[in-house]
Amino acid sequence: MPARAADARRAAVLGKPIAHSLSPVLHRAAYDELGLTEWSYERFEVDEAGLPGFIEQLGPEWAGLSLTMPLKRAVIPLLDEVSETAASVDAVNTVVFTQDGRRAGDNTDIPGMVAALREHGIEQVDSAAILGAGATASSALAALARICTGEVVAYVRSAARAAEMREWGERLDVEVRVSDWADAEQALRAPLVIATTPAGTTDDLATAVPERPTTLFDVLYHPWPTALAARWSMFGGAVVSGLDLLVHQAVLQVEQMTGRSPAPVEAMRRAGEKALAER
Repeated sequence: MPARAADARRAAVLGKPIAHSLSPVLHRAAYDELGLTEWSYERFEVDEAGLPGFIEQLGPEWAGLSLTMPLKRAVIPLLDEVSETAASVDAVNTVVFTQDGRRAGDNTDIPGMVAALREHGIEQVDSAAILGAGATASSALAALARICTGEVVAYVRSAARAAEMREWGERLDVEVRVSDWADAEQALRAPLVIATTPAGTTDDLATAVPERPTTLFDVLYHPWPTALAARWSMFGGAVVSGLDLLVHQAVLQVEQMTGRSPAPVEAMRRAGEKALAER
């Protein structure tokens, strides 16, 4: 039986560029598993200048939006409410349109990181290292604020980035020490290493992986594995991938947008793995 117009709900991911996004694959897999045959999930290339107009023209059939760069901060002035989690890093990756017409912003990257680590047995660490700085690194710091009981060392390339990471540490109440990227090999001996850098940046560190590595969380998912992740696995270390993060943050988005819980983690993961294998 075709869905009634009143049952049809829409969601989408916005950003620029957006063609690479796996979000449609993950969300559609969840809808299929949950029997939400009347739901659709699309992708739209939208930049900061076009975001206000895009949101203003959305109708009542819209349930929510996923946001990627460069929109995570730009959307905040357009919202009626922002969660404490999103406000802590000035970044919204999820917008839910409530029944009373309000626009509610949240950040599922942070709890998604925590959930991905928990899935690999990491509940708490006494120290950690972050490779890189920027938006993803600030989310990593916010995640570490929940699970790290001691110092976080951030390895960065510039004085400006160093200052940013110190500021984020103060804001998130995380003990942050900043080191120069030239010393990044030292990071690999931390109980938990989170790599937040673009593709290729950590390749030179692969030869420095210790004989008994601990846990590496590499936020990249394509191409995969990275040289660092491959070497880490070869030496027997635990590896959390960017796909793990992508799936867990999407799980939370699906639950918020549809009101259905729990979202089908494994079905979403299989769909993501299949899509990546076909690329």
